[in-house]
Amino acid sequence: MIIVHGIFVCKPGNASKLAKLFKESMVGNKDLVNIMTDMTGDYNRVIMVSQFENLTAYEESWKAYMNPTPEMKAAMAKMENYHEMYQTGRREIYKVW
Repeated sequence: MIIVHGIFVCKPGNASKLAKLFKESMVGNKDLVNIMTDMTGDYNRVIMVSQFENLTAYEESWKAYMNPTPEMKAAMAKMENYHEMYQTGRREIYKVW
């Protein structure tokens, strides 16, 4: 199993807004496990946690974005200006043993 963390460092005052936007936009995303905000450590972080059977399944999920369904297009429209809410981000991929 593969766990993917999409980590966003938000502009001050935007972490909860971005987390709420992700939660509303990602309804029905079978790969999404959790959307989290920080309680300790670095401030203003939002972490999206996704789970995949393996790296091939992760890669296939990216291919699906190239041919979005109407539901995916609606989610993308909701997320249109999310880039303005964060400063930087990164992705971490873990193998579960």
